[in-house]
Amino acid sequence: MFLFDEVDFVQTQNLPLGDLWYFLPFGYLVTILIETPVLLIGLGRRFSFKQKLFAGIWLTACTYPIVVIVLPAVFLGSPRWLYLTVAEVFAPVAECAIFWLAFRGTEAVSWTRTFTVIIIANLASFGLGEVLNAYQWFGLF
Repeated sequence: MFLFDEVDFVQTQNLPLGDLWYFLPFGYLVTILIETPVLLIGLGRRFSFKQKLFAGIWLTACTYPIVVIVLPAVFLGSPRWLYLTVAEVFAPVAECAIFWLAFRGTEAVSWTRTFTVIIIANLASFGLGEVLNAYQWFGLF
């Protein structure tokens, strides 16, 4: 339907659970290396450098295990597009909610901008992940 099932990708939702645990720290590191710079540049001045840096590491730490371990187990054998849709909607929505809960008392924050930056960071890591997957770079696992 979305052409995701047409390509012979390494499909995380079809890998043995043990392989996903091996992939988790490596994938987490790659993800924060992509998302953190987006947050450092995009989040407003109301947030300190330390807060932005912490958010880049912490938000992914909260959602990444669910995306990489839990959802593949839930969608085992399902079409890849279904897993990707749920995972890539879940991650930014959850990260926006977590960020808002942590910083809701911060004055004069543009929450629209903040949430947009978090979504862009997630799209950036998803996009690079798809490129790496297309070149079978994740075939190491």
